[in-house]
Amino acid sequence: MRRLRIAAALLLAAGVLGGCSATAADERPLVVVSTNILGDVVSNLVGDDVEVVTLMRPGADPHSFEISAAEAARLRSADLVVSNGLGLEEGLQQHLDAAAEAGVATFVAGDAVEVLPYTSTDAGGADDPHFWTDPAQTTAVVDALVPVLEAMDDVDAAAVTARAADYREALEALDADMTASFAAIPAAQRALVTNHHVFGYLADRFGFRVVGAVIPGGTTLAAPSASDLADLVSAIEEAGVRTIFAESSQPDRLVRALAEEADIDVTVTELYTESLTDAAGGAPDYLTMMRVNMQRIATGLSP
Repeated sequence: MRRLRIAAALLLAAGVLGGCSATAADERPLVVVSTNILGDVVSNLVGDDVEVVTLMRPGADPHSFEISAAEAARLRSADLVVSNGLGLEEGLQQHLDAAAEAGVATFVAGDAVEVLPYTSTDAGGADDPHFWTDPAQTTAVVDALVPVLEAMDDVDAAAVTARAADYREALEALDADMTASFAAIPAAQRALVTNHHVFGYLADRFGFRVVGAVIPGGTTLAAPSASDLADLVSAIEEAGVRTIFAESSQPDRLVRALAEEADIDVTVTELYTESLTDAAGGAPDYLTMMRVNMQRIATGLSP
């Protein structure tokens, strides 16, 4: 029996028994984040002092992605859960609710922003969750989140404060660059057409008109009807739109079909709107994503 106990101990130490890894368990505080955009923001604030687990994979759709049973259990064991809220995580909400009911501390980013309703009448006045398209709203989220992170056990509050100051500075620089870039687009040409309604906050902040979206309402889970597409074609022609934008998290087939249906000379340009890419992609972090979108929108809509 003693020999068996010794063997078991050796196996545990080697990381063999029970599928354990050879590394020691991570004893840092655990923050679980729903979307990868928020995951990037949180990581910039906490550095390596906190274990950050982001549930949403690169390139996924935040409206429809789902998690495994193991990930759901991890969610309920977190020291803090950070989510977007405002109805964005439609496939994840039941797990977020279960974690809150289990007593896990939660931070909902949507509670920190000046919420706008969807520009689409199809959404029935529902709250628009895509606040991050306006960097000033992301700054508001950072300002609300930092005290929560600083108050966590075993977190270096001073380090969080310092990182937050650097990140705010980067957000302010982004905001200034977007303001200057979009101001150079003639007002008559600031007209946006996308897969679905994702640019309400950007439009409100920088003076764009949202002409329409291929998918009605505020969620990618909806589907356009023939009359929806016909109405959008008419709106595109009336506005003289020359570029329409396809989101990286959604196939652009419908957008390209719309361009052909309209029988006008329009360009389809991809934007990164609801999800970051992996490290090898064009939008590995929030700041890069926003700058790429800024450049592509400015190029697509400028004379």
